[in-house]
Amino acid sequence: MRDPRYDILFQPQKIGPLTAKNRFYQVPHCNGAGYRDPSAAAAMRGIKAEGGWGVIFTEQTEMHHSSEITPFIELRLWEDQDIPAIAKTAQAMKTHGGLAGIQLAYSGINGPNFYTKEVPMAVSPGPIRTFTNDPVQARGLDKTDIRNLRRWFVNAAKRSKTAGFDLICLYGAHGFGIFQHFLSRATNQRSDEYGGSLENRSRFAREVLADMRDAVGDTMALTLRVSLDEQIGRLGFSNAELREFIEMNGDLPDLWDLAQGTWEDCSGPSRFKDEAAQETLVKGIRELTSRPVVGVGRFTSPDVMARMVRQGTLDFIGCARPSIADPFLPQKIEQGRIDDIRECIGCNICITGDMTQSISRCTQNPTFMEEWRKGWHPEKMNPQGASQSVLIVGSGPAGLEAARALAVRGYDVALAEAEKVLGGRVAKERLLPGLSAWGRVADYRAYQIGKRANVQTYFDSHLTVDDILGFGFQNICIATGARWRADGVARLHVEPIQNAGLPVFTPDDLMTGRLPAGRVVVFDDDHYYMGGVLAELLAQRGAEVVLVTPSAYVSDWTLNTLEQAAIHRRLAAAGVKIVLNTGVTALTAAGVETACIYTGAAGEIGCDAVVMVASRVSDDQLYRDLLARQQEWADAGILSVKVIGDACAPGPIAWATYAGHRYARELDMPDLGDALPFRREVTGLQD
Repeated sequence: MRDPRYDILFQPQKIGPLTAKNRFYQVPHCNGAGYRDPSAAAAMRGIKAEGGWGVIFTEQTEMHHSSEITPFIELRLWEDQDIPAIAKTAQAMKTHGGLAGIQLAYSGINGPNFYTKEVPMAVSPGPIRTFTNDPVQARGLDKTDIRNLRRWFVNAAKRSKTAGFDLICLYGAHGFGIFQHFLSRATNQRSDEYGGSLENRSRFAREVLADMRDAVGDTMALTLRVSLDEQIGRLGFSNAELREFIEMNGDLPDLWDLAQGTWEDCSGPSRFKDEAAQETLVKGIRELTSRPVVGVGRFTSPDVMARMVRQGTLDFIGCARPSIADPFLPQKIEQGRIDDIRECIGCNICITGDMTQSISRCTQNPTFMEEWRKGWHPEKMNPQGASQSVLIVGSGPAGLEAARALAVRGYDVALAEAEKVLGGRVAKERLLPGLSAWGRVADYRAYQIGKRANVQTYFDSHLTVDDILGFGFQNICIATGARWRADGVARLHVEPIQNAGLPVFTPDDLMTGRLPAGRVVVFDDDHYYMGGVLAELLAQRGAEVVLVTPSAYVSDWTLNTLEQAAIHRRLAAAGVKIVLNTGVTALTAAGVETACIYTGAAGEIGCDAVVMVASRVSDDQLYRDLLARQQEWADAGILSVKVIGDACAPGPIAWATYAGHRYARELDMPDLGDALPFRREVTGLQD
């Protein structure tokens, strides 16, 4: 069963008065549910308990109404009536012997209080620091405020205990928690006993932990999440100062939870951050304290995990995104099923649920956040329906996931791929700069269907309607993907851009090896990763690149995946000229004509070619041809025809895997009619 090399990961570990059954520690992570969808959040954490995690935490939980981060949707523990919702999560976390943790946060300088309309309070007065430059300032905490804040933490700790939690994490990392704000000279300019020296800046943490230990510490473990290094210059809380802080207060919490200084650095995508990227910052800290240490680093390899423990760097393996991609990661390691792990690809789509105040998704795990809403389980499928066979045309992420999930249900599946490799868009995008980890989307599914005798794969299969009508399959799934437009139609332009002879390339051209040379304009009206990745590719190949976008940011939507700033820095370092707030209005033989999107001021950029990163159009001709011959379906034995993924409507890869999974789940299931296809919770009215 388990490889002995990984035995060390399954050793029980003490955390204060508690014992974790193993070293797998799901650190706090958001999910887009929070106070709005508590049952969805509870079921998601419960699945992780089933998957074998020894410690499972909530997301950031606002512990007092005077500091909240609307519009972001996090858990709330403001008063006793909040207890039942989070108690449901605590109960779910403990169903399989795991420890249930809650992260308590007071946001201070990060809390604009748009919902409560309370005046924000921070360690020192100043403008609120959020993602959106809110025009609000916080007043500085006075001594009475600090005493109140200490009491509020104790109240929240007592409520956490009543709710059934085992551990409390005090949030002081990523720039978001009041404990980091006290520790960092960038946010603490106080001249009293809470400011100045590190001993003074540590005072608040010491006081709160002492208060909480008196209140609940006999039965609960208290952990402190602190920044490894703010990396913001001489005033920031540095790695050296962190080590001094821990050495000075080594036994302060029951466990030290170490995370990078900013969320962007801590949870950077695989394009910019390797696995165990924070190892250097963590190394040696374990020697400064008698308490256990947990750290993160998008750990996906059990060999890396075991090495981190054997070398004495970490006591617990902290995971957020890997626990989302595969909630059963610990169980699969324990059962010797390493190849069955759905490895996190580091795309950060999960984070966008929080950033867009929606509900989170995962590219690798389409059941994430659908455990309660739709009853989806990441390792179990509903039984096979009345029909027997399915033909899937296209092996991109949607087709591959549909084939995998249908095979688990028991259907006989034929997968027809027009190319010579599986993966569709993933097979091409994985070859672009920084995106190699994205190939795991195809690799995992190809491996899974390769183990199934009820899946047959056919390459070089350019199918026609006549082919499909003659095969005899009962269900036809069209997953033929999409292609990039060359005419510039997207958001800025709803009709083709006039072209007087300039060579035009699309992302599809570049991904198949057809690259322009010389001076190249990349016009990005897509605003996700593709424009920036292709500009980087061309710069690597020696082109002189100008990236033009109507947005105020390069790769605008990647603000939601925490990589926009890193993309801009990467392109600037590569010599790419960046032109913002500008649209391409026409193409001439000598270059592109431009206009400011605000004033209309015209300009010109001379170039040898343009790469249009605009919108995509579905490759749905085969589907439309099938619809046109619907009267022949019955004679051909066809019961259903459906188009999914990019062939239905182009979107990110996570949308495609979700579409494939949903198709597999819903085949042969009763038609819901006008009913909602998922459960939701509706706020109860008070008298």
